Amino acid sequence: MKSINDWKLILFLCLTLGLAPFFPEPHIWGKLKWIIGGAKSMEFMDWFDVVLHGFSFVLLTRIVLIKIFQIGKT
Repeated sequence: MKSINDWKLILFLCLTLGLAPFFPEPHIWGKLKWIIGGAKSMEFMDWFDVVLHGFSFVLLTRIVLIKIFQIGKT
């Protein structure tokens, strides 16, 4: 359970798996633009790709929110 709270590992995952492949643009960025554009002709594999590349960013957001709300409790 410690690895899910390790911000260094999660940041590393965001910068590698989350953004790969990097050229011509990060893969997750292209998928998000596709979804914002209406997600026309997106198939199951495209949605799975969004989940795969985006999950590390979800974990990073979770850690940031935990840290923000812990500041008020201390």
